[in-house]
Amino acid sequence: MPGAKKGAHYSAPVLFGTSRLALPGLLASAALWITSSAAAGPHPAGGDTQKTEARLEAVKAEIERITREVSAEQVERDRLSGALRAAEMSVSDVRGALLEVRRERGEGAARRTALATEKQARETQLSENRAALAGQMRAAYLIGRQEPLKLLLNQRDPARAGRMFAYYSYFGRARAGQIRLIEDDVGRIAQLQGELEAEDDKLAELETQQRARLADLEQARQKRSRVLASLEVQSHTRAQNLERLRTQQAGLEKLLRELRTASERFPVTGNDAFTRLRGKLNWPVSGRLIARFGDSRAGGVLWDGVLVATERGNPVKAVCQGRVIYADWLPGLGLLAIVDHGDGYLSLYGHNERLYKAVGENVVAGDTIAAAGDSGGSSRTQLYFEIRKAGKPVDPRPWFRSQDP
Repeated sequence: MPGAKKGAHYSAPVLFGTSRLALPGLLASAALWITSSAAAGPHPAGGDTQKTEARLEAVKAEIERITREVSAEQVERDRLSGALRAAEMSVSDVRGALLEVRRERGEGAARRTALATEKQARETQLSENRAALAGQMRAAYLIGRQEPLKLLLNQRDPARAGRMFAYYSYFGRARAGQIRLIEDDVGRIAQLQGELEAEDDKLAELETQQRARLADLEQARQKRSRVLASLEVQSHTRAQNLERLRTQQAGLEKLLRELRTASERFPVTGNDAFTRLRGKLNWPVSGRLIARFGDSRAGGVLWDGVLVATERGNPVKAVCQGRVIYADWLPGLGLLAIVDHGDGYLSLYGHNERLYKAVGENVVAGDTIAAAGDSGGSSRTQLYFEIRKAGKPVDPRPWFRSQDP
């Protein structure tokens, strides 16, 4: 994935706290977080390092609690939110596994092509070596079995005879070398044939896995469609839809308030880059703007950010350096990443298909942090993007170097 190392460092969405992220990933994230803070100021030593680590663990535990609490509240208010979350997380997990299988197939196909190319080159070399040896053997046959004796008897000049014997020894060594090359080629060709057969078997197995993953993906999509249909039935009136929007907005506001409070205990220090980059940022994703900041959504509920229609799987990139403080599923926004840029600025990236960065990881401008999708019950592939300053939403467009993505 672009920017995303193999893979990005994990292929399934992050669930911090109730995380599926492996322990090494958590430890790596913690190390990145500590390294970033150390780089921003004087390097702590001894007891200062222990205090920093203790503060980090406390903040991570707090974010874990916030994530769990907000998610539980939303699900309690709307039981279908829990079903949608499970369905969309399943889609994301299966899609990630499918991409991994396809990546392995691509690597396997490349290896097979390389082996086949080497085998063909070896076979060509073998033919050339056999032809060269055949020429030498014909010459030796014409001379006869008593080659050294004939060479001696046919020479009147002893010095010339000595040179002829030297040449003869060269030809003998050349024939022996040619025979060794042929033996090497034959052995390597047999080895390559075995490796090609093994790659063919592995590719066939990966093909079977891919078909199974596609079937799983289709089942997950059908489950999501059923939940969305239930949501639509439940929100068949304008009043019910408005209530759902307000509930989702309230959930986001609470999440941001509590995350801000938690982050203040371990701030992104020495970073005023965001303030200085007004009018210079690149859009987080390519696409078409379909909703602007301040546009009406329904019944007085306004957009606090922008919506960008884009292609599924397009890389979603951090607009500026900072630290990931949230990476989880939230009603209304689906798989959501929040980056703290310091100086009170946050950027939000919602409706993603997959998340590539974990809580505590540092990012720089242009890092791929997610893949665009339609999570959160969206009917199309799109990215929701928002900028907050001191907890208040601000119009993102003046921050970009172009008015449209």
